[in-house]
Order: sequence, then C-alpha cells, then structure tokens
Amino acid sequence: MSKEVGAEAKAPEFTGWRAMLWPIHSYEMKKFAPLALIMFAVLFNYTVLRDTKDTLVVNAAGAGAITFLKSYCVTPMAVLFVIFYAKLTNILSTEKVFYATIIPFLIFFGFFGFVMYPNLDILHPSVESVAALHAAAPALSGFIDIYAYWVYSLFYIMSEIWGSAMIALCFWQFANQIVRMRESKRFYGLFAVVGNAALLLSGPTVVFCSNSIKQYVPEGVDAWGVSLKLLMGAVLVMGALAVYTYRWMHTNVLNDKLYYDPEEIKAPKKKKEKPGLAESFKMIIQSKELLLIATLIMAYGVTINLVEVQWKHQLKLYAAGDPGAYNALMGYYSMAQGLFAILFGLFVGNNILRKTSWNFAAVITPLVILAGGGGLFAFIMAQGLMEPIIQFLSTNAYTAATMLGFVVLVIAKPIKYTLFDPTKEMAYIPLSDEEKTKGKAAVDVIGGRAGKAGGAMVQSWLLMAFVTKDVVAIAPIAFGTFFVVIIAWVYAVKALSGRVAAATEKRALEAKSA
Repeated sequence: MSKEVGAEAKAPEFTGWRAMLWPIHSYEMKKFAPLALIMFAVLFNYTVLRDTKDTLVVNAAGAGAITFLKSYCVTPMAVLFVIFYAKLTNILSTEKVFYATIIPFLIFFGFFGFVMYPNLDILHPSVESVAALHAAAPALSGFIDIYAYWVYSLFYIMSEIWGSAMIALCFWQFANQIVRMRESKRFYGLFAVVGNAALLLSGPTVVFCSNSIKQYVPEGVDAWGVSLKLLMGAVLVMGALAVYTYRWMHTNVLNDKLYYDPEEIKAPKKKKEKPGLAESFKMIIQSKELLLIATLIMAYGVTINLVEVQWKHQLKLYAAGDPGAYNALMGYYSMAQGLFAILFGLFVGNNILRKTSWNFAAVITPLVILAGGGGLFAFIMAQGLMEPIIQFLSTNAYTAATMLGFVVLVIAKPIKYTLFDPTKEMAYIPLSDEEKTKGKAAVDVIGGRAGKAGGAMVQSWLLMAFVTKDVVAIAPIAFGTFFVVIIAWVYAVKALSGRVAAATEKRALEAKSA
C-alpha cells in the first residue's frame, strides 16, 4: 500500500457539524473542487437551456407540442446520439470523447442565438401555410407544430440531449471512473449540493435576461431576441469553463496516485473488444441490475413528464403569451429549486446517503413525487370543487394551479438531484467496467429518453384521439398512468436494494483478498 493511501486510511473521522456539512479532507479538495466545478457549469447550462426551450415551444405551440417532441423527435435523436457516443468510445480516448461531445453542442447553441433566431422569418414556414395544414389534418396538429416551429423544435431536441449527454454520461461516467468507492458516499451527495448551487446563479441570469433587460433595450428592438443572445452567450462561457476544468484535472490531478490510481479503481475484466450498441442493449437484458436501474430511470421520466406537461400548460395561461414573463418565472423556479436543493442536500440529503440504507434513500423520490404530483392532478381535475378556496385567495384557477405546480416541482426536482441521482450512480459502482460504460450509456441515455417518451407518447396519442391541444382534457387518464408507474418504481427499488448490497459486499471481500 502506498504512503498516500496509507495516510488516507489513517485520516481521522469527521465529527460534529463538519461530519454533517463538509466531510471532505483538505487534501481531497484538489480532486473534489474541480469535479464540483464541472458539475456546476454543466448544470448551469442545463437549467438555462431547460427554461429557454420550454419558453420557446410552449408559447409558440402550446404544452401539448412537448409530448410530440419528446416522443417522436427527442427519442430517435437520443438513439442516434448513443450510436455516435459508442463509436467515439471505440476510436477516441476518454478525454477526447468529452471534447468531441461537448463542443458540437456549444457550436449549435451559439449559432441558434446569434444566427438562427434573428432570421426566423426566413427559416419558418408562413402562417398561412401552417393554418392550411391544421385545417386539413387537425388530429395531426402536434406534428404540424413541430414543422411550423422547426427551429424551436431543433433547439428543444439539442437542449434535451444536453442533459443526458453531459450530466448522465460525461460527468457521472468521469466521476465513477476516478472516485474511489470509499470516497463516493462523501463526495456524491456534495456533488449534488454544489452542482445545484448553479441554479442560484442560472436563475437570476434567466430572470435578468428575460425581464430586467427590457428596460435597457431601445424601443423597436426585439427584447426577447436580445435575451436569447445573452443567455446563449452565458451557455458558451460556462461550456468553455467545463472544458478548461476537465483538461486541468487531466494535467494536474489524475497523474497523482493520491487522487487517482487506475489499478485501484478498475474492476477486473476479461480482455475483449469494446462492445457495440447492440451488445450494450444485450448487456442490459442479461444484467438484472442494469434492468432494474433502467426501470428507475424510466419511471422517473414518465411520472415527472406527466406532471410537468400539466403545469406548463397552466404556466402558459398565467404568462398570457409573454415569453419574457414565462421565462422569468422559470428563472425564479430555478432559484427556488437551487435554494431548496442546497438546504436539503446539506442538512438532510447527504446525511440520508451516509447514515441510512440505500433502499431508504432510493425510495424517497417516488414517494415525494406521488404525494406532490397526485395533489396537482387532483387540483386540476377538480377545479370546480376548489372554486371557494380560489375565491378566498382572490386569484384565478390557472394562477393557483401554476403556484401549486411551482411548489410541487421545486420540492420534487431537488430531491431527485440530491437522492435519486446519487443512489442511481452508487448502484453502478460495484458493476463491471463494461457495465459502467456501454451498459450505462444505453441505460442512462435511452432509458431516460424512453421514460420521458413513454409519458409523452401516451399523452400524444390521447391528444390525437381527442383531436385537441388541451392537455387538461386528458388529465384523468394521465393520472391513472402516473399512479401505475409509481407503483412499479417502488417495486424496482425494493428489488434492486438487495442486489446493490450484495454486489458491494462481494466487491469489498474481493478487494480484501487481493
């Protein structure tokens, strides 16, 4: 055993507030801080892009268009991305794969803000031609809207895949590769806390660019166009910061065995060529652990999508078609998420991860979404019964529904980042090297997309069947789907819990006997 590892083993245990809030040794900061900074930058961009893509699509085509985009555009593009990513991992080093993944995204977002949006009149089809298509095929309005606002649709697709590509794959795969098992319970919870601090910066950025900037824009100038340029400029800056920090870690951290020893981290594996995409799917089918992890991811995607579509429809009514007002509220939503995530992560979430079982930590997310999402569905479906309360509060139905959904998602999303993501990633650590890479790629990207597409596809079919764009009309059936998936999620957590514990114990015994 090296002196460095020995020193780490003899390090004193943390006590008191330090153990609760910051269980990181001072010498570990050189490894922990840049990893947290990368997550900060990636999540900043994720939040800005999430808010902006919803603002563009919902205000142009309505919340129902989201269900068609996720089902029939985002999912196929996610499959193509996995193929692209698998090819890259076969021909490039891990470091170069990161650069080859992030740079095309940054180029597109810059091009959208500074070239495509200012020329929408040229790029989008005429209003008359779109109206004729709607009149000819009203049941296909969702697909027609994707075509009518194809620039927004493309931006939506790229923004959606950013989350899967940069967070689920590039960041977490990098962290799983270099973080030791004994470090993970201390690091991973704080990654979520520090990463969610990005929401406290991205939220005010979105608010300023969406509302506050209007007073500085000369009359006659498109204020929303200026907002988009500022937002995409911020995305480019944060993307460059992530690239620089990633490179700095390779030149200053990963060449020191105190922080990273490839022989210690890597699990024993057979020598073989890296599997292709088809073999990755086969790996999921053959691995019960990967199947169960995929179930967790898909269940989260389905349930949160069903809740969010209903909320975004109410938010559009509240904003009255003003994209600046819509995006500003999304900015406040991001700030509230960030604040709750930090407080929950520091005082509750991180300690749940460290002091309770994996099963207890993993089951919290579905139970919270069941309580909050179920409440929102009940409110939307029974607004008549809620009318006395609405009148007492001196408000209207869509304002009350918007605020209720705001609170529900502010609580649910940070719990997902603080508990769901870390517990999901901890489930990968005992697995083989191939399961961590190719298996994870298929599970995280395609599994996540299948989850979101599952909820979206059900809603898109219902919208076509009822020949409507009004998502409230399909709320009762959407709620039934929501409830069934929650039950399956809880069952998957219970089934996976024993396997994670057994795999972790087996790996620990193998390490001792080695």
